Amino acid sequence: MSGAAGPDPEEAPEEQRFLSAAEAAALERELLEDYRFGRQQLVELCGHASAVAVTKVFPLPALSRKQRMVLVVCGPEQNGAVGLVCARHLRVFEYEPTIFYPTRSLDPLHRDLTTQCEKMDIPFLSYLPTEVQLINNAYGLVVDAVLGPGVEPGEVGGPCTRALATLKLLSIPLVSLDIPSGWDAETGGDAEDGLRPDVLVSLAAPKRCAGRFSGRHHFVAGRFVPDDVRRKFALRLPGYTGTDCVAAL
Repeated sequence: MSGAAGPDPEEAPEEQRFLSAAEAAALERELLEDYRFGRQQLVELCGHASAVAVTKVFPLPALSRKQRMVLVVCGPEQNGAVGLVCARHLRVFEYEPTIFYPTRSLDPLHRDLTTQCEKMDIPFLSYLPTEVQLINNAYGLVVDAVLGPGVEPGEVGGPCTRALATLKLLSIPLVSLDIPSGWDAETGGDAEDGLRPDVLVSLAAPKRCAGRFSGRHHFVAGRFVPDDVRRKFALRLPGYTGTDCVAAL
């Protein structure tokens, strides 16, 4: 989820699967300003849907005890807030999440979400082991909620940058929220040397860089986007089944 001008409402653009960074920012602005969604509301919807996507790929009954252990790595921007909500819902779904949140935001929303996780007895790591095998041995999968569109690694500080360097080396499955952290939202720049997630959960709608995603599963978590907004941005997305809040692409 993410600031720039959107499409001209007088034009009827061709249907598309991916949004530019400017279009994604305009879509989010429309939800916040015209439809009066709250920021916390959007973060909650996206975090819940992200957790549901995890359950689709890694259903609890098929997992061993170790595989139910999920490491959620959160950054200080909006994607990190979505990650905190995702961890809370994974706990509700009876997974065993642990959070690494090295650069904590002073934003009241982040503080509230952190408190909720703490009160649900979700552990927070004080540091991320640099020995990659320790992480591979301790967890069944990792959720990447470090950087969102338009956020560069250098903007969030050394701990997050070092965490991304570690995530690149893991052999356990990686689930990235919205975009793989460190990728350019438009071009997918850094896709070759950056994170290679097994699962991508696009929030609201896929960003252009998702065209370079080559992992096993790609979901869109955007059932909350009103039909009028979908039509305005000419989004061609799969239908949602039953009451599902995510759809496979």
